[in-house]
This record gives sequence, C-alpha cells and structure tokens, in this order.
Amino acid sequence: MPAIEHKLNITEEEIPDNIRLIAQDQGECPKTKQETIEEFRKYILEHKKCQPHRNDDRYLEKFLRARYWKIDSSYKLLCSYYKFREENKKYYEKVRPIDLRHVGDEEILTVTPYRDQHGHRILIYRFGIWRPNRVTVDDIFRATIVLQELGSLEPISQIVGGVAIFDLKDLGLEHLLHLSPSVAQKMIALLVTSMPIRTAALHIVNQNWVFNAAIKIFKPFLNAAMRERLFIHGSDMRSLHKHINPENLPKRYGGLHDDYSYTLWLDMLQTQCPASGVQNDMEQLGFIFD
Repeated sequence: MPAIEHKLNITEEEIPDNIRLIAQDQGECPKTKQETIEEFRKYILEHKKCQPHRNDDRYLEKFLRARYWKIDSSYKLLCSYYKFREENKKYYEKVRPIDLRHVGDEEILTVTPYRDQHGHRILIYRFGIWRPNRVTVDDIFRATIVLQELGSLEPISQIVGGVAIFDLKDLGLEHLLHLSPSVAQKMIALLVTSMPIRTAALHIVNQNWVFNAAIKIFKPFLNAAMRERLFIHGSDMRSLHKHINPENLPKRYGGLHDDYSYTLWLDMLQTQCPASGVQNDMEQLGFIFD
C-alpha cells in the first residue's frame, strides 16, 4: 500500500456525514450546541472545583463530546483531567516532544495515521520489545500523552474516540517489575478516566503466561464499562478482525499496512503544526517547541 500522510484532522469541516450522525446520536444537537456549551461554561464557574486554563467553545466542546454532552459527567472528566495534570506535572511541563524520538526508535508505541472502519485511530503498544534500560516508564507516559492530546484536538476522534492494541508478545518478568499498581493506575487514567478522548475498546493480543499476573495489576482500576470493552484475542488475529477490519490494521496483525513509527508524528508536529495553531495549543499545556 502507498504511504499514508501523517495529518491531524482538526477542523469541523473534516467530519464525515456518518460521523456527524453518530455525534447526533450521542446528544450533539446543532440547534442547541452553543447553548449547551454556554451552560457548561457557567457550570464550571459556579462549581469552582477546578479552573481550566481555557474556557473557549472549542476547548470545552471536546470534554462535552467525550461524555455525550452530559454536563455533570463532562465536568467530572474536566476535574479528573486537571487533577491528573496537577499530580503529574513532569509529563507536561517543559517536555519537548522532539526529545521523545528514542521512544519511536524503539518501536514501543505509535498511533496509526489511518482510521478503522468506525473512524477510530489505533493506539498500539508493543510492550514485549520494551527495554526499560533504554526507555523509562515516564517517557512512555510522556509519549502517550503527546498522542492523546493531539488526538483530542480532532473533532472526529472527540466523537468516536480511539481504540488501543496491547501487543504482549515476548512480555517478560523484567517488564512486569516496572508495572506497579501506580503505573497501572496512571495508564488507565490516560486511556479511560482522565483524558477528553474516549477509548472505545482495548484489545490484548499475543499474550503469554506473564499476562495473567499483569492483568491482576490493571483490573482493579478498570470500571465496569471498560471491562466490557476489553477483548483478549491471543494469537488469533481472526478474533481481532471481528472488531477491526484487516484493511485497517498493520501486516503484523493480519492487515495490509506497514508499520508507522511514532517519530513520524513528531516530524508532523514540526513541519505541519506551527501554522495550524496546534503547537500553540500544546504550548499552553506546558510542552516546549524550539
């Protein structure tokens, strides 16, 4: 297949008609949308539990979309997001995304530049090839947050969310030693509870016996809804294909696509984003671009 451009879809005009229908089913009404955003802004000012660094329409809208336009739930997400940021400043403040190239070079994680049949981008972790002496847990979190923050700028992703694949081939005890309950809690916060972008499904592939120990660390932090969206496939890619069409997957999972490095998103940040305002959005969060 020809190479696919790494590009963020950050305009409302890029939302396909089928995704617009999904948005309406989720409670997004074009006629009352502005009124709901105003109501949400007022709700934030009245409750004062957290003070977002922005309260413009575009920013508040992604929290509303992430919680189906329910103001109370959206506010809880907003507060959870800022609580996570406050407790994990080292993942945001003075972080240079370009300094995370080594994470991409190690091929531990990436996000596909294409979408699946439902409009989801696919976040892929390959923990079995992770070498903790080369890439720290903190750098994996920093790299994940960069991707999550970028994804939350895309209206399509705000509406449908994303999906994640945890490829656990060759996962060993040396990896398990770094997966403490604290690490598990932070990972679930990023994928489930504390980011303005939903994880529609979490797929586990190529797991081995070490997985049984690892899942015991993660399960206490999974809510009931997320447990229903957790799918364990083993090495049976046909099982994975029941959820994600092969034409929307890398070749290593029985698909058609080549692998795309995380570093290509960093290149996109440098070349495409300065003129689009994306870098400014990221700088407001504490990230540094030289």
